[in-house]
Amino acid sequence: MPVGGLVFTTATLPQPGELINNEWLLVNGYRLLRMEAHKFSFETLDLYQKCRALVAEVYRVQKLFPNEERYALGDQVRRAATSVTANLAEGSGRQSIKEKIHFVEISYGSLMEVFCELQTATDLGYITETKLNELRPLFTDIAKMLSGLRKSLSSRLEPHGLNNQ
Repeated sequence: MPVGGLVFTTATLPQPGELINNEWLLVNGYRLLRMEAHKFSFETLDLYQKCRALVAEVYRVQKLFPNEERYALGDQVRRAATSVTANLAEGSGRQSIKEKIHFVEISYGSLMEVFCELQTATDLGYITETKLNELRPLFTDIAKMLSGLRKSLSSRLEPHGLNNQ
């Protein structure tokens, strides 16, 4: 019986969720590429990995907020943090350089929003100045990397942005 271009006898037919040739996964009769065998382009960026670390830190820090702020400032800071990584991912899927740059700029704006919201949390006594200062180098690194990515992408634009609409 053929499954995803491979021939199996009923005795060797893979079970759902079973690996085929250590590369493909059979799910509901469909052959799916294992995620370990394929990474999306944004996943290979050091920048994306640092942004993921920032999201995890923001979620940890937000748990220090008082209960009445968990769904106000806490919710806003979580959304802004996940926006940094989400916009990098979305921008990587765009075809034009201008669109890619646009999503990098949105990521940068979201990064600044997260920092501002954590400063507000510090001002309100929800987190310590020490904790904010522990996170500052991560924000600085990500900001520099986003700026570098934007500069790199901008250098790929032809004069006046021709052919990159």
